[in-house]
Amino acid sequence: MTGKGRELADMMERRKVDVLCVQETKWKGSKARSIGGGYKLFYHGVDRKRNRVGVILKGEFVNNVLEVKRVSDRVMSLKLQIKGVMVNVVSGYAPQVDCELEEKERFWSEFDELIESIPRGERVVVGADFNRHVGEGNRGDEEEMGRFGVKERNLEGQMVVDFAKRMEMAVVNTYFQKREEHRVTYKRGGRSTQVDYILCR
Repeated sequence: MTGKGRELADMMERRKVDVLCVQETKWKGSKARSIGGGYKLFYHGVDRKRNRVGVILKGEFVNNVLEVKRVSDRVMSLKLQIKGVMVNVVSGYAPQVDCELEEKERFWSEFDELIESIPRGERVVVGADFNRHVGEGNRGDEEEMGRFGVKERNLEGQMVVDFAKRMEMAVVNTYFQKREEHRVTYKRGGRSTQVDYILCR
């Protein structure tokens, strides 16, 4: 995010995005700051960590924020009231597959606890880099996801599907049939995959 704030604000304006969850912001502290164009970033980052999560809001929604929960450098949420409806926006950044088991368990524990703390009558939208592959197809998981993921589900991806099932959520970006290059969220060294997901309750 360093030096990219205005670029992100311009992209959000062009694409008519009102709320954006971001990860690896590289900004330390627990603050809110303007990034230009009327957009504001609420973020949380711990010293010497690169995880750091945030949520960017279009200016017209900034005064709708009722609560900010900065759980850790991997999990945070904003509660907004929009036209009488309570909406919780959660940004998450799961440890990569090669991270220590203890770090993974801590993330899932924090994530579970946060989602479970949100009253059932309130809306929940999660934007997260889960660093997992839920894969293509949804046999047996039709309630939790659509058929349009990318490639094959891995063991860690099953954890995302199980989480969605447990929390009565759906992995909504797998419901839309798009060209694979529009579903891919990570490319490196000739490999491409989908690791970023939007979940809704």
